[in-house]
Amino acid sequence: MYKIKDRQLKFINMNRKEIITISIALGMSVFSGILHYGSFSQIFAFVVAALTLAAVASVIGIATEQLGSRVGPGATGILQSSLGNLPELFICIFALQAGLADLVKATLIGSILGNSLLVFGLALFVGGLKNGTQYFHSEPPKMIATLMILAFAALAIPTLAVMFNTPASKHINSLDCVVAIILLILFASSSYFFIRLDKAMVNPDPDESEHIATWSLTTSIIVLALAGILAAFVSEWFVHALEPAMHALGINDIFAGLVIVSIAGNAVEHFVGVQLAYRNKPDYAVSVILNSSLQIALGIFPILVLLSFFLGGAILSFVLSPMLLAALALTVVTSAFVVFDGESIWLEGLALLGLYCLIAAAFWWG
Repeated sequence: MYKIKDRQLKFINMNRKEIITISIALGMSVFSGILHYGSFSQIFAFVVAALTLAAVASVIGIATEQLGSRVGPGATGILQSSLGNLPELFICIFALQAGLADLVKATLIGSILGNSLLVFGLALFVGGLKNGTQYFHSEPPKMIATLMILAFAALAIPTLAVMFNTPASKHINSLDCVVAIILLILFASSSYFFIRLDKAMVNPDPDESEHIATWSLTTSIIVLALAGILAAFVSEWFVHALEPAMHALGINDIFAGLVIVSIAGNAVEHFVGVQLAYRNKPDYAVSVILNSSLQIALGIFPILVLLSFFLGGAILSFVLSPMLLAALALTVVTSAFVVFDGESIWLEGLALLGLYCLIAAAFWWG
């Protein structure tokens, strides 16, 4: 019996921690499904679905790290951020079909704020306390910061067009499509740049022992596919329980999207980024965290804008409220200042955390 079990574990090449993590995600997914289809409290179903999303996201993170373990921080960051954003993408799709366009906008902007301020700040704070001043290659993060500034400008144009009632405001759907296509071109180009051309991003870390693949390629793909399917189902259950839970708890749509949904949908980056900083892997930590924000701005947001015309629910627009636009501007500028010198201390992380709390507090009342 034990020999058969050992052979099976050796065949799939998973350690005990990985098997436990996958088992927990499967068990919580089944439990979340029971709560969704049964007559249970919507608040309880909402909380369980949020925790299940985090569990599924951790499985996606592990499988993605296995696929990206043979490349440097640039490609790993892009791969991990892309697949780590799957739960959030599904959440937004189901929310749009339910007509919750404002919640989707708040969720997307909240994801950028959450990664660039909350997760990045927590990573710098924990990494700084544990390892002192941390140093990282500054050129790739500076390029990400530059692209984020450009993404902010692209998102601001439709908002300003409507705010000042320009002639373009009468053709806002067409303007949104133009902006979305341009952002997707930038997204594809930046991904190619970071994977193929930027030497600083693909140089292997001196300590390769933690980045050697132990799973087979087949195992990694199967786990990713199953986790993606689970993420799709759990995301639908999460959105279904979201509105009743918000009303019962007295939470407004904007705060729910900006804080609660964005944190649940980005659990991979929250865990992986902080863990990498704690291990004194700042290049990998910065890549995973900031790439996630960049992919939301250049990839997920424009994809959802274009998809919204075909989903049969609410039409998503780049037009933001002035407060959301101001919060995004503060986030982009502040995180850019932090990465431009190529080093970080715990106090910079604490400052980012403070800014996130201030912005979250401003949206608590709507």
